[in-house]
Amino acid sequence: MSDLPTGDRPGYLIKRAQQALNQTCTDRLRPLGLSMSQYAVLRALDDHPGASSAELARITFVTRQSLRDVLSGLRTAGLVTVAEQAPTGRARPVTLTPSGHAQLKAAEDLVARVEEDMLDTLSADQRRRLTDLLHTCVGNLT
Repeated sequence: MSDLPTGDRPGYLIKRAQQALNQTCTDRLRPLGLSMSQYAVLRALDDHPGASSAELARITFVTRQSLRDVLSGLRTAGLVTVAEQAPTGRARPVTLTPSGHAQLKAAEDLVARVEEDMLDTLSADQRRRLTDLLHTCVGNLT
């Protein structure tokens, strides 16, 4: 496999696809006042209501410091709340506000359109196969 030119190596192509997806989503989310990182946190909170900052950082693949910055922006925008006290231990739950749910819905529609554009010329069978192959690749490395 190392005989392949860089542009044809699977790892390189995965990274290119990720960067193209990220940039296109960033461009489409900008009118909503959201970054991709902010969208990822809103999405994670919808999937994991009341997650702590540490959990959100892990789920969204960012450092705790970066997450603090993202949460600060989301709090200022009124899209999330962070509990003043932890119910147990030190982890304070983060939750979506009604505005956060509405903003997430608008963002979801934009991101879904970007994903549809990315997969546009693939058949349903090719899409399933791509998903299966990516799951396998992740599994092989974790």
